[in-house]
Amino acid sequence: MNQQQLLISIILCATMGLFLWGRWRHDLVASGALLSAVLLGVVPVEQAFLGFAHPAVITVACILVLSRGLQISGAVDVLAHRLLPSNSGIGLSLLALIGLGALLSSFMNNVGAMALLMPIALKLAQRLELPPGQVLMPLAFGTILGGMTTLIGTPPNLIVSGFRATHSQGEGFGLFAFAPVGVAVALVGIIFIVFIGWRLVPKREQPGIAGFESGAYLTEVKVPEKSATIGKSLYELEQSLEDSGAQILALIRNDLRLLAPNAHRRIQALDTLVIEVEAKSIASILTRAELVLAETKPTTSDTASSDTQQESNLASSSPTAADTENGDKKPADSADTKENHSDHAAQLIELVVLPNSSLSGTSAAISRLRYHYGINLLAISRQGRRSTVRLKAMRIKPGDLLLLQGSAEAVAEFATDTSCVPLAERELHIPSPRKAWRATGLMLVTLGLVLTGLVPAEIAFALGVLVALITGVVPSSDLPKSIDSSVIVLLAMLIPIAEAMSSTGTAALIAQILLNYLAQDHAVLGLIVILVVTMFLSDLMNNAATAAMMCPIAVGLASALNANPDTFLMAVAIGSSCAFLTPVGHQNNTLILGPGGFSFGDYWRLGLPLELLVLITSVPVLLWVWPL
Repeated sequence: MNQQQLLISIILCATMGLFLWGRWRHDLVASGALLSAVLLGVVPVEQAFLGFAHPAVITVACILVLSRGLQISGAVDVLAHRLLPSNSGIGLSLLALIGLGALLSSFMNNVGAMALLMPIALKLAQRLELPPGQVLMPLAFGTILGGMTTLIGTPPNLIVSGFRATHSQGEGFGLFAFAPVGVAVALVGIIFIVFIGWRLVPKREQPGIAGFESGAYLTEVKVPEKSATIGKSLYELEQSLEDSGAQILALIRNDLRLLAPNAHRRIQALDTLVIEVEAKSIASILTRAELVLAETKPTTSDTASSDTQQESNLASSSPTAADTENGDKKPADSADTKENHSDHAAQLIELVVLPNSSLSGTSAAISRLRYHYGINLLAISRQGRRSTVRLKAMRIKPGDLLLLQGSAEAVAEFATDTSCVPLAERELHIPSPRKAWRATGLMLVTLGLVLTGLVPAEIAFALGVLVALITGVVPSSDLPKSIDSSVIVLLAMLIPIAEAMSSTGTAALIAQILLNYLAQDHAVLGLIVILVVTMFLSDLMNNAATAAMMCPIAVGLASALNANPDTFLMAVAIGSSCAFLTPVGHQNNTLILGPGGFSFGDYWRLGLPLELLVLITSVPVLLWVWPL
């Protein structure tokens, strides 16, 4: 071992140790590793930040933006309504939910797919009378499995493809190159979870949801011209929206307000309906009934589009007795709204803290929630235990549940700014059929460009992002919120480290050690070793970091065994996505920690048999599709 190999080995071990310790963010650890390698002369100065221009990094960033477009346009809500059964049993309901999660995560960010379906999963658990965790954990694992099936499904696949293009075959893997192995593993895993695995999840009751019920909204919706609702009776409309719990309280026609209108009255164009409904269901009923939120009174700051005005109207609609008893209520000015939120629109709303949240490590006192947002923190639930003592001094962690009191608008702003996901209410994005079609069509066209090979993947997705911004599918103001900077920095910083491992011969040295002591000159055994080691590391550290570190080792071992390097790279891709034993291996696992009431040791009960099943399934398929 020469000096450079010794230095890069020390940096690698220290980096892995800090990843496992978890005291600092992964992107900070990766940045420290790269800067250490540059200062010690292992990575040339001129190559230090080339990772930011790497195709894999560009592609990941663009996919996050396009995923945002699918989220906020309502395209996923429409898909969920049409594909998920409303009255089926446990098996069929779980199969539909997990299957949809896997399908979405194949073409969009896994965490985004999980965040979109989490409120649906909680509602399903309530309907099936199951503890929330027995639905949330299967959904989280299903979305992880779905990400294995395509090039863009998960960052590890992009890293493996990028490594192949740079160091191995001269070009990366195709969009569906991962599908033969990924689909086989995902199908076997999902079938196991649906029929057996969910029963292995510990029954943990989620505190807060049963004990704290948020009130319903009173909101006014208008029937636009050419709406499918025109001609229906009020009774028929209520029946079609029965599963959302919506109730029609009044009808306004030609400035005449009819309280408790006749159920057989036919709906006409431009009618306004006063509906009582929970906030989480508003987006769904607008999409299904082809309704729009009534226009709000413009203010001096109203320069946004009609879609933004609808969002503002939703935020300002709140349940008050005066609305029901005394007729029309005038919309408040923005200043009055801000002043009176705490008095007239107070809600109890639960948020779960995402792994990349800016709240992580801070306290309520530091965040100054009341001063900045006009909201109160009432309770924090961590791993199934609620604490109401000295909340201001309690440090917030990823996976915590925050019980907040405040207006929906203020809480939505707080959730957006701090990367939290609402549980009792959905994020306040009103569906736009026009934008939903644009977002879906844009994603399909972009994937078509990638699949046909007309342009490189990173160029195709960058072009898709440009069109999304120009057409308004993703508002320019949402661009910074769409990209998880911690993931981008992590990838960009670790790519030069991975290249240094190859150029200094360190990867070949580690591969030789694995060959001598574990693989023992057997290619199949070597493949199993790479898969198991990658799965183990992915359970303890970020999956993208695992893929970046294991790629050069896998190729080095394949070279030493005179085996097909593609087989070993595919094993790294599968292993990097198999983070089922701990809440820290994947962001989706962290996301369900609080809502499911889980502790650190709850994941292995379903995760361990699932990982063994992945190992048993993937090795024969790898050897068949990618012969050694």
